[in-house]
Amino acid sequence: MNPCVFIIFSLLLLCLETITSNQLVAAGGGDDNDVRNKCSDKERRALLDFKARLQDPDETPSTWRSEEEEDCCNWSGVTCNNQTGRVIELNISSGGLEGEISNSLLNLSYLTHLDLFSNSFHGIIPTFIGSMTRLRYLHLGWNHLNGTIPRSIGSLRKLRHLDLSDNSHCGIIPLEFGNLTNLQVLNLGSLGKSRVWNLEWLSHLSHLEALEMDGISLAKQNYWIDVILRLRKLISLSLDRCEVSQVVYPYSSFLISSSSSIESLILSNNNLTTSMYRWLFRLTSNKLRILDLSGNILDGIPKYLDIIPLGFWDMWPSQLTYLNLSSNNISGKAPDLSSKCGYISMIDLSSNIFYGPITNVSSTLTSLHLSRNKFYGGISFLCQIDQGFLVVLDLSHNFLSGQIPDCLWHFKELKILNLEHNNLSGRLPTSVGSLIKLESLDLYKNNFSGELPLSLNSCTSLNSLNLGANKFSGNVPLWIGENLLKLYVLILRSNNFFGTISLQLCQLEGIRILDLSVNKLHGTIPSCLDNLTSMVQEGFLPTHNVQFYTLKLFYSGGYHYGERDDKYFDHAMIEWKGYERELIRLLKNIDLSSNNLTGPIPYEVTKLYGLHALNLSKNSLLGEIPETIGQMKQLETLDLSRNNLSGEMPSSMSISRYYGNPRLCGPPLTKNYQGDDESEVRHVIGESEDRGEDMDELWGWFYIGGGTGFVTGFWIACGALLLNHRGRHAFFSFL
Repeated sequence: MNPCVFIIFSLLLLCLETITSNQLVAAGGGDDNDVRNKCSDKERRALLDFKARLQDPDETPSTWRSEEEEDCCNWSGVTCNNQTGRVIELNISSGGLEGEISNSLLNLSYLTHLDLFSNSFHGIIPTFIGSMTRLRYLHLGWNHLNGTIPRSIGSLRKLRHLDLSDNSHCGIIPLEFGNLTNLQVLNLGSLGKSRVWNLEWLSHLSHLEALEMDGISLAKQNYWIDVILRLRKLISLSLDRCEVSQVVYPYSSFLISSSSSIESLILSNNNLTTSMYRWLFRLTSNKLRILDLSGNILDGIPKYLDIIPLGFWDMWPSQLTYLNLSSNNISGKAPDLSSKCGYISMIDLSSNIFYGPITNVSSTLTSLHLSRNKFYGGISFLCQIDQGFLVVLDLSHNFLSGQIPDCLWHFKELKILNLEHNNLSGRLPTSVGSLIKLESLDLYKNNFSGELPLSLNSCTSLNSLNLGANKFSGNVPLWIGENLLKLYVLILRSNNFFGTISLQLCQLEGIRILDLSVNKLHGTIPSCLDNLTSMVQEGFLPTHNVQFYTLKLFYSGGYHYGERDDKYFDHAMIEWKGYERELIRLLKNIDLSSNNLTGPIPYEVTKLYGLHALNLSKNSLLGEIPETIGQMKQLETLDLSRNNLSGEMPSSMSISRYYGNPRLCGPPLTKNYQGDDESEVRHVIGESEDRGEDMDELWGWFYIGGGTGFVTGFWIACGALLLNHRGRHAFFSFL
């Protein structure tokens, strides 16, 4: 190679390396500690001042220290510019912080992102927020903020995301919000008593992609549909509880039909009737994927749409992936759910008046809610769902009958199976063991029988197992305590289980509800119950991380199918104070009543300090009540009735809870213990009884005499009028 060419080539490589290195530095590459400056003292002091004015029980910003050498860019929740070291983001959401929003934030003059979501900030939103003009993201939702929303927010013209939801604001939503022309996400849901003067300002937000105004009345907002259709980029619209059914003119007569861009439409809880269909479809197109009309009063199929009622299901957009018509009054035969379902579909028709057999169901469904209707027939249609996408299946509170088909091996993703309150019968199929991700199995109040299949021990993800009010038999399986260690609800009540209560059940450390009542169990109560850690600890423990998803659209740069819904996990049918009730599962309850248990009440039971209800009634328990039972401070209901308990009873207990144990004695019962002098008590009681008997006799003679006198006087008066013609005429003339 020519030496000149070599030198020129080397120089070019050196220049290229220099340029590349400079670009990496500019892009924030390399070692940040060598390139990025520390945050300024002014911003560090501003953050410390912000923290000092707050109560911080969870010690969220624990890394925020006041030492001079501390670089606030390394603090949790703080993000700095890689080159300048300026604080550009502050994210301390869900930190349990309490207090007011401090004006020290003004010293963070380069802040573009402020997220205080889900804390306990109170007071008003300060007007100085409007001076933080570099903000592009502002999230103050889920706090305790109150007062009017400041008009100064309208000065944040660079804002792209604004969330003020779930606070306690009042007054008019500022018209100045119309100045936020770069806004893409606006969440004003559940703002307390806030209201809108008009919606014209919305039409200026031409870049808006997601809008939530849940709980804000639109009852007086005529032509609101016209305004919405001007937002050509709108993808998600949520108007839950907005009183849109009261709008006289939802759209103008000269509205030109235009293609809607909306993909998610939530109009739940608006008292909508079938008359709303004439304007609903102006908001929809084939782009619609999510439709929620739950909690309305839709009562049938609109006649002007059609000739045969089943055509109602053909009018929905072909791309629909979520349809919620629950909690209405819609009646009709079971629809064909196999044709109008997009990929990964979720359908909720619960709490309506649909009837007939369930036949065709799409194999691509992930969630199917048909509970609280009048469906009947078998459930063999489950064998059609062979793609394995199903996560939630709720067919409860219907009139379904027959057996569970033995084809459950398809449901590898199933987490919720609820068949309670039906007429299903037979044994559980062995394929139930294929449900390896199952977290809740509810078969309450059916006619299932036989022993529990051994394959069920493979369902190790179970959190809740409710098999109550059936005809299951056999021993309570040992593998429940050995394999199903994530259980916090176990309900086997009202079956035909026999044998003893196994020690293995004491391994269920997280159990909150243990109900084995109304069976044929015998033997003693295990003394290892104090191993049930959840019941020993006072207060409420966090729920297991139940990954049950109900589809709700949130827009923050994309779609997120993942809001957790615990409605299947937070309630259970248990006996509470003598009545069967559906109660919150956070309550801690043990019910072993109506069995043949013998022996003493183990004192270890009294170590369950977090227990709210204990029912040991209708057994054959012997011996004394443990003296330490009074230390169960959380106990709200205790039933030890109809046993063979004896000895002195703790004085703090209520008398009525111990009826049916004739050998119990001592306070607060009137029967003394082991031959103590009862004569004085009996004497006083005898005097009271004699006095009561005398009073009863006196009142008896009073009623007899009064009744006799009334009857006698009545007939004397009537006889005189009948016999005396002139007197009778004079009497009636007087009347």
